[in-house]
Amino acid sequence: MISYTLRRLGAGLILILLVTFITFLLLSTSFEDVAKTILGQSATPEATAALMQAKGWDRPVLVQYFDWLGAAVRGDFGTSVYTSLPVGPTVLQRLAVTLSVIIPALILTVIISTVLGVWAAARGGVADRLSQGISLIGYIVPGLLLAIGLVVIFAVQLKWLPATGYTPPGEDPAAWARSITIPVIVLVIGGVANMAAQVRGRMIDELRRDYVRTLRTRGTSTTSIVLRHALRNAASPALTVMSLEFIAMFGGALIIENVFALPGYGSFAFNASLQGDIPVILGITAFGVLLVTVVNLLTDLANGWLNPKARVH
Repeated sequence: MISYTLRRLGAGLILILLVTFITFLLLSTSFEDVAKTILGQSATPEATAALMQAKGWDRPVLVQYFDWLGAAVRGDFGTSVYTSLPVGPTVLQRLAVTLSVIIPALILTVIISTVLGVWAAARGGVADRLSQGISLIGYIVPGLLLAIGLVVIFAVQLKWLPATGYTPPGEDPAAWARSITIPVIVLVIGGVANMAAQVRGRMIDELRRDYVRTLRTRGTSTTSIVLRHALRNAASPALTVMSLEFIAMFGGALIIENVFALPGYGSFAFNASLQGDIPVILGITAFGVLLVTVVNLLTDLANGWLNPKARVH
């Protein structure tokens, strides 16, 4: 298990280095354009060159990257070109907002998807058709349209929930819960549409295996077969689906945060890209790939614990 963990950790570190280096390499082609944007349209070539020298953007790309990497390892991700705020704490603050929406949505998605998938696989018939119908609705209805519809119903007409804005949980937990309710519902509906179908398919495969027929001939109850045996064996693939669903929710944060005016990671990344704020873009990339790597690592370790055969890959 230790060697398996070290292999996965090494692969994650290589991924982080590759992604951040490629990002830095791509950004290096726009250093001069960013300098001109900062100085304005009337900037002279001399002024542009002076700013690039002051920022260190005129040095070789490899030298700049390893300087940035060395500082990042120490926790220094630089400062924003436009706000002069430290990148690391700012990104963490925005990331906390996004995770405060994604984590509750993911927990609810896992619970609902597991219940629907197991119910559909074990019962069949009407239960199976109902589960597939729910998944189909989640696939058909676009997330943006669903978000607008929920805002119109619950915020505009019923006035139960705020349409936009965000309240930190430390300030007012009840207001925080209200501010994330609609975004969470949107994410859960989309997540359940995918994950419930995956759980259902995996459970059907498990319930058709020979060991299930053997257990039934021994008089083992259906509940015990489904929950103690089939569900446990289906848990390993379900964990992989859950990690992919987390990444999908994280990637979809941009749309959700723009619709509901949440000061999160996605909207921060979008604005930094529009401005060409190079230190912020690098910090966002580093934190994003680090988070994805950690999630994948934890998933691999959990799969390795549930299924020892996975450790040999």
